[in-house]
Order: sequence, then C-alpha cells, then structure tokens
Amino acid sequence: MNARFTPSRQEDQPLVTGHGRFAADHHYPGMLHAYVIRSVHAHARITGIDLQAVRDYPGVHWVVTATDLKALGAGHIPHPITAKGMGGEDQRVALMPLLAEDTVRFVGQPVAMVIADSALIAQDAAEMAVIDYEMLDAVTDPETASSSPVQLHAHVPHNVSVHFASGDAQDVEAAFQKAAHTSQLRVLSQRLMGVPMEPRALVANHDAATGVTTVHTPHQGILGMRNFLAIASGVAPETLRIDAHDVGGSFGLRGGAYTEHAVLVWATRQLGRAVAWTGSRSEIFLSDWHGRALVLHGELALDAQGKFLAIRFKDCVDAGAYNSMMSTFIGTRNLSITMGGVYQVPALYMESQVVYTNTTPVSAYRGAGRPDIAYAIERLVDFAAHEHGFDPIALRRQNFIAETAFPYTTANGSVIDTCLSEKLMDRALAISDHAGFEQRRLESLKVGKYRGIGVSTFLEASGAGSAPKDQALGEFQDDGLLHVYGVTGPSGQGHSTSFASIIENTLGWPADRVRYAAGSAQHTLLGNGTGGSRSLYGAGSAIVAMCRKMLDALAPWAAQALEAESAQFEDGVWQANGRTLHTAQLVDGLTPAARTALKALGEATSGSTYPNGCHVAEVEIDPATGCTELIHYYAVDDLGQVISPQLVRGQVHGGVVQGWGQAFCEQVVYDEQGQLLTGSFMDYAMPRAGCVPRLTNETIEVRTSLNLLGSKGVGESGCTGSMPALANAVMSALRPYGIDQLDMPFTAPKIWAALQTHKVA
Repeated sequence: MNARFTPSRQEDQPLVTGHGRFAADHHYPGMLHAYVIRSVHAHARITGIDLQAVRDYPGVHWVVTATDLKALGAGHIPHPITAKGMGGEDQRVALMPLLAEDTVRFVGQPVAMVIADSALIAQDAAEMAVIDYEMLDAVTDPETASSSPVQLHAHVPHNVSVHFASGDAQDVEAAFQKAAHTSQLRVLSQRLMGVPMEPRALVANHDAATGVTTVHTPHQGILGMRNFLAIASGVAPETLRIDAHDVGGSFGLRGGAYTEHAVLVWATRQLGRAVAWTGSRSEIFLSDWHGRALVLHGELALDAQGKFLAIRFKDCVDAGAYNSMMSTFIGTRNLSITMGGVYQVPALYMESQVVYTNTTPVSAYRGAGRPDIAYAIERLVDFAAHEHGFDPIALRRQNFIAETAFPYTTANGSVIDTCLSEKLMDRALAISDHAGFEQRRLESLKVGKYRGIGVSTFLEASGAGSAPKDQALGEFQDDGLLHVYGVTGPSGQGHSTSFASIIENTLGWPADRVRYAAGSAQHTLLGNGTGGSRSLYGAGSAIVAMCRKMLDALAPWAAQALEAESAQFEDGVWQANGRTLHTAQLVDGLTPAARTALKALGEATSGSTYPNGCHVAEVEIDPATGCTELIHYYAVDDLGQVISPQLVRGQVHGGVVQGWGQAFCEQVVYDEQGQLLTGSFMDYAMPRAGCVPRLTNETIEVRTSLNLLGSKGVGESGCTGSMPALANAVMSALRPYGIDQLDMPFTAPKIWAALQTHKVA
C-alpha cells in the first residue's frame, strides 16, 4: 500500500440530498403500529392490571403482556458477558424481562405493548390501561446502593451484582507502604444519554412462505443484532434477517436488541402483517440504555523523585436496574485493561463493584469504560503533580513506558505493542505553544478572565471482537463495479469510503467503482460489528486479504495481457517487460464470463489495538458568570496506518465534541424517588455548533503488526483524550484560587458557586 488515495465520502450525496433511508422510512401495505405502555414508577409491585378496555378499543389488534410472551417462548434482554467475583464466586445476574412481570424497577420499563392500525390509535388505546401499583422505596445513588435497605432483586443481597478485582493487591500495598508521596482522587464519570440523531425505530415483517422475519432497524453489526434478537425473542437466528440501509448514529446504543425488537418479531408473526414502532425523543430518553455512571477512586504512589510505584482504583459501577448488554464488561474488563495508562507502573490493582439501582440500565457508550479510566488516570496524575510540587509535563515524561520496553506487559497482564508517548507529547506541546501559556494567562487576567491549560497523554484499547474472524467477499459484476460484502454496517463512520480506499491502495481498482454492502441476504459471512473502534482494521484487514486473493487470481490474466511469462503488481499497477497495465484496464478487458468468475473471500483475525495520543486544551473562565470558553483544542494521535485522513479528522472532531459535552453540559439526573429529571432537551443539554471553535489535529503514524492493515482504532480516541484534557484545563484555571477538584459537568453555576465558596473562605 504505497500510494494513498482519499476519495470524497461516498455516503454524503444521498444523505445531504434527502435520499437516505432509515428504519422509519420502511413501509409495507397494511402495516400496523406499536405503542409501549411503560412504568411511571421507579420501584413498585404490579398488584393489578386490566387491559380489557385497551383490547376493545377500535383499531387495536393485539395487546401484548409478559404472560403472552412466556407462552410464545420469548426470552429476555441479553447480557452476553459475565464476570467472576474476587473470590471466584459467580456473578449475581438479574436479567431484564421483555415486559415487566410482577415488579417494575425503573421509570420507563416496558409493561405492555399495544398493536393497532396507527401509532396514534395505539397510543390513545394505551391510555385506557388500568394498572395498580404498590409503591416501593427506590435507590438511585450507586455509592449507597450496597448499604441501602432497598433491595431490587431477591437473589442479590446488598444490590451487588459482582465485586471484581484485577492485579496484585499485596504488591500494590507494599509499594504504598514504601512510597515517599501518595495522592488520592475521587472522580465521577456521570451518567449520560447517547442521543443519536435517529431515534430508535424498527419495522418487522414476516414472510410466511420462507419463515423469515425481516427486521429493519439501526444496528452496529448484523450478526450481533441477529443473535441478540434471537435470545430476546426466543426464535431461531436463521429465521431472522436484519436490515439497515442508513443508521443515524450508534455510540454503543445500537449494539443489541431491546424489548421492542423482540415483541415486534412476535407481533408480525402472530398477526401476519408488518408492524412498526418509532420511539419519541422523550420515550427513548427513558428507555435507551444510558452510559458511563461510574465513580472511580484512584490512588497513586510515587518515590521521592516522582517515579510511579503503584496505582490502585476502587470503582463503583452503576448497572441500572438490570444487567443489560455490556454493563458488566464495562465495569470489569474495560476499566482494568488500560488502568496503567501510558505509564510504566510496577504494581497495579483495581476493585470494581457493579451495583443495581432503580434507574435505566447502562450499557456501552462511546468507549464503554475506557475513556473513563483514562480520565481518572490523567486527572490523578495531574492532581499528584500539583499536590507534591512536580511539573506535570516532566512527571509524565519520566514515567512514560520507554520506547525500548515494547511490547510492554502491564502489571495486570495487558500486552501493549507500541506507544510513543514522548514523541506525541512533544508535538502537542509544540503546536499548542505550551511554553507561552503563562504569558497568555497574564493577558487574560488583564481583562478579568481565568485561563487554564490541560494536557492528557492517554491510551485506550480498541475492541477485540466476539466473532472468530472477519470475512469480506468481493466480486465483479456486469455493471462494471466491484461489489464487496461484509458484516459490519456504518452508522456515520464512512465504511464505504474507507473500504474503497483500502481496495484502491491494495488492488489498484478505482475507489469510485467499489460498492460495499453489509448483510446481503445472498451471502453468509462471519464478522464483527461496529464497536470498540475496530471496524476499519477488523473488516479492513479482511478486505486486504480479499484483495491479495484477487491479485493472485488476476496475475495470469495480467501476464497474458502484457505478453509475458509473469507479471508483478507494484506501485498500484501491473508491470512486465517495461510495460504497465492498471487493474481496471485488465478487468475491463476480460470477457463477461471471466470477469464475473473473479470472486474472492478474504478473512482475517484481528484483536485489540492500542490507539494513544496527547491532547491539549486551553480554556478561559469568566469568574463573574462561571462560563467557560474553549479557546483552542489540539489533538495529536497515533492511530496506526491512516487510510482516510478526512474520515480520521471527522472521527477525532466528533469524539472531542462528545467529550466536551460530558465535560461541560451533559448529565442524567434522577430524584430520590427515581423519577428522571432530565427527560427532554429542555433539561438535558447537548453540545452545539461553536462549542469547539478551533480544533487542530494531527496524526503520527506508528504501524501496528496486530492486523494486516497496520491500523489502530480511531472512533473513541477523541472522546478518550478530550475528557481529561478539558478537565485538567478547567482545574488549571481554578487552581490558583484554591479549587483543585470539581466533577463534570463543569457548568457555569457549578464553577461560579465554587468560586464564591473560595471567596467566603
């Protein structure tokens, strides 16, 4: 892959001209519509339920309850990954029923579903439901859940699902005993909502002749959604076909099946008609899985010169009311795999307590625990530097994993292939003019503003994937295009553009003559979905393997065309006897039969990679209002081999803005009774245009040998680096005034109140 071709995004033209096709755009003749009756209480027993008036309402075809689903053999919301406790004990898993049975445990939990001729009829009929509840006390604070008298599940004492540990507690304790300096810091990574542009929606249509139910829905991977939907619905996976043409954002929320998916599969099968459901924005605020909801207590031990001796964490992980999808994985593996960050730390230990609360269940949200641990580490390192009089930059520099130490095995067993932190930091400090900051701080003070600068040097682990390998099938068709089929579908990342670039660079076939499709009904392929920043290098490596097979198949044809015994493919063209031939010329010159016979199945196995970088943020705070302005943001990332610089910029920019949202405005808030106080955009603030006005980003390419492409993940790097950089910048601005700890979000009232408290003190 010598030449680099970067086409404009193939995806953009139909989307910006209104020709995109999302889940709610699918329509079938005679299609019915669904409405979900949800709990209005956070914790209550269902003592009576009368749905007869709903069933009798004109236009209603079916009212579905938990009893109906049990009779059909339906399952539960999937929870694919469990963990062992500290003593090897099994996790106490509380699976979420599709529809509540005798108890509701969070506001918004589905209780019944109404299927009617229209969405409005279904909603009007639902108003006729009579449900009697016996109110129970609720617990919403994860830090008090284990000591609360409220117990959510009878088989889970103290509301603790699992108490997980990683590392060596004795080694860490010994290091702390001999340390010259220690620091400890509690940080909150508050509960968030994913809020994709496209609300959750689906259309299910059963074909009685074939026995296959087609489900049009946003997803992050065809096989993942199909298999999780099979678990939830209880039907055989081979009788499900998952389809998504366009997906308007995912962020982890689209990783698996929800109640609505499973119930609509049964509704279309029972009623013999297509059934649709589209969630309102307020409805999905209640019912889409939430993200983050982590409290991390970190401690750092240093010797007299500032060398790190040990790091330990004690974390509290809010699972919500049930174990759903990736909640356990986040609170165990993902908080531990990079808990040493980019630093050479001789001893590591963490404990993580996953608890239940009367809140919406939590699952993956952009980074799924890895940004949170990076945030905690970088906040802790910055805090320790100032607490003990070390320069934050010099302290980082002397503790980086040395370039000669790679591949580096951390004290708790993670193997990192490469990470050039010093080089990345040097570049970030240079382009941000870090050395000139103090002068800029003085200039801000002249106009009454507090200026701060924050640095984060971070490491994250991209997804390993659950499928044994990724496959990609390529074939030339009569339309003159190379059609490529895979499993992973895009939700805004630009898969078609990236994969076409890989083919251009590897096969020499023009990128504008490539068409990528995920989940073709005619092709059965293995592969992983879009999650953990692995799509490009996972599916992309399979495409590289496919291209190599194509080259082998084309070699005899190239030799014949060039009138040589053999031909070599170099620098993007076929060469022999001083003559050259482009792949497109070669393929176009074949007979139709020979051309369509050119098919290749590529496959590759790709594990985790370790994207890393250094980000610098500079902010200015108005002490009169508490408002914070981001002056400039700088991101220097090692993402391995960069395929599409344009798409990398988009991913980094989007991740930084998402990190800005958590840092300054986003937060899910419940009251003590478990009622959601942030149930609309009137209450839940989101980033807007202009919140990150100036962003400079660069990449330093360090190829990895962990996959055929040499690439690392990018989707979560912007988010992982920005949270600690922005937080450290805010602390930098406030520290001269006696404030060295605040939790996100750094809203104007919170900062203003902290400054007033300092003035009083």
